[in-house]
Amino acid sequence: MTNQTDMTEHPENTSERGGHRLLFALKSRGELTAADLARLMKVTTVAIRQQLDRLEGEGLVDFEDRAEGVGRPRRYWRLTEAGHGRFPDRHSDLTLEVLTSVKSLFGEDGLDKVIAAREARSRELYGAAVDTDSPLADRVATLADLRQREGYMAQVEPDGEGGFFLHENHCPICAAATACQGLCRAELTLFQAVLGADTEIRRESHIVSGARRCTYRIRERQPETA
Repeated sequence: MTNQTDMTEHPENTSERGGHRLLFALKSRGELTAADLARLMKVTTVAIRQQLDRLEGEGLVDFEDRAEGVGRPRRYWRLTEAGHGRFPDRHSDLTLEVLTSVKSLFGEDGLDKVIAAREARSRELYGAAVDTDSPLADRVATLADLRQREGYMAQVEPDGEGGFFLHENHCPICAAATACQGLCRAELTLFQAVLGADTEIRRESHIVSGARRCTYRIRERQPETA
């Protein structure tokens, strides 16, 4: 006979899973109030506040109270550096070690060749998936899907002017990109090549520079006026 307690999930397991979902929401959407989180996660505000109190005690989240018109200030919650650390870089230690060794042995030229080779491989992979004859919306959506699979927590948002924002809420190679800025330059070049010459791409925020996420604005290239 099965013991009833074996069929019941331990409260701490439920709490940990709820805490992870909450951290993921703050990572992917930025600063939110407890009410925002409750609506997003479809639970009560009381339950969210309990989770936030626990996560704050663990040093994973903190908050800022903001006055917004008449009434009490609204409390916005965000990830701390430790909270962001729950979404670690992919193989960051090994990547940094390899990059450092390449630079030490072969100099900047050798490092540039490694970055160029990585870009060429990505261009081949992305190019096979993105149809440059398709509408821009489809191209951007395909690119976002490729980046999502690689751990960048990518999402697309219309910019209100016929173009799109490509948001990357996480950088799985952030440590390497911080040490080697050429990786970020190569990604911008990669996006331009894959999406086609009829597009304009501009990076508007950058995790390596201290922003919460990397954001690229992508639009159709406007014809030059005489």
